[in-house]
Amino acid sequence: MLDQLLPNDLFTILLVFMRIGAAMMLMPGFGESYVSPRIRLILALSLALVVTPIVSASLPPMPENTIHLFVLIAGEIVIGLFFGALTRFLVSALHVAGVIIGFQTSLANAQIFDPVNSQQGSLLGTFLNVLGVYLIFATDLHHLMLTALADSYTVFVPGAALPFGELSRTAAQFVARSFLLGLQIASPFVVVGMVFYIGLGLLARLMPQVQIFFIAIPLQIMLGFSVMAMTLSASLYWFLSNFESSLIGFLGRG
Repeated sequence: MLDQLLPNDLFTILLVFMRIGAAMMLMPGFGESYVSPRIRLILALSLALVVTPIVSASLPPMPENTIHLFVLIAGEIVIGLFFGALTRFLVSALHVAGVIIGFQTSLANAQIFDPVNSQQGSLLGTFLNVLGVYLIFATDLHHLMLTALADSYTVFVPGAALPFGELSRTAAQFVARSFLLGLQIASPFVVVGMVFYIGLGLLARLMPQVQIFFIAIPLQIMLGFSVMAMTLSASLYWFLSNFESSLIGFLGRG
């Protein structure tokens, strides 16, 4: 019955579109709230048309009943959301770094709309997020994301049982890596801030009648911007290297 309502060629395109479309809902750059849904839909459909001939050999035949079809589509959507979430976890390391830097530079209360996370965020976190997404596209790492998404058909074969244990373990590893990467990016500010606060504490003990912490806030902000000017390029290079190495693990696996 399904073969009369849904031609086989349309079924294969639909199956590929489910995974690619779900992934592009969360992938950085493609799944942002400021990107028009029509553009995302057209791009996902175009990619599905390109990828379908490549992965058609690994696609299962069309199920005989509607229930099996819905189960198969639901599995593809889960895999797509899983892959998109992994890339989003990696980019969130910049948000973590921005929050830590904001606390170390007394700029944590400087809030601005973060277009990457679609919510209010610290000024420095928003700056790092936007700059990180821009560099992903400027260095063509978005091509690596799309290639890894196409190669995911060799890792997660359509129609096979979903390895929920492996999915949970991989997601937890990426979340941990994201927090570690954010802390590594912000580590120069943590060290400088610790030394700075120790010095202020000693001055406060020597001159208890002076509000030394209030007076030192402009100096702390200036010191934070100076550290950022010296470490920004190295920090973003470290982020891009980790982003690339994390995605390379999905290429050519089978």
